Amino acid sequence: MLYLWIKALHIVSVVCWFAGLFYLPRLFVYHAQSQDSISLERFVTMERKLYRGIMNPAMIATYVFGGWMLYLNPGWLSQGWLHAKLTLVALLTVYHHMCGAQRKRFAAGTNTRSHVYYRWFNEAPVLMLLGVVILVVVKPF
Repeated sequence: MLYLWIKALHIVSVVCWFAGLFYLPRLFVYHAQSQDSISLERFVTMERKLYRGIMNPAMIATYVFGGWMLYLNPGWLSQGWLHAKLTLVALLTVYHHMCGAQRKRFAAGTNTRSHVYYRWFNEAPVLMLLGVVILVVVKPF
């Protein structure tokens, strides 16, 4: 029964983390298109609150509950699908920190990228989510 609670909390954490990973780059698109100071300040505030208040805690909770499930199921460590999934999680973590670095550039007013770049940048977590879900559900190897 405890395992099911941990699994449920892991799934909720992942959903919250991905919500942020999808939304923050979308805010970057709009931020890069903005010209007036009111909009620019509003986007800086929204991006900071999303990153620090939702994305960081959700990422940490994802790691905690995922690690707890691994502790309860150590046999998974010998399965190839888990290694592939953890590789994708590592890439998501890099992407998360890239978002954080970009958020700081916007806050400092030093962004040099266009809204088109952020539209493409926003697609990376979609592909990683697809991979993670397939690996966890299908366990192809």
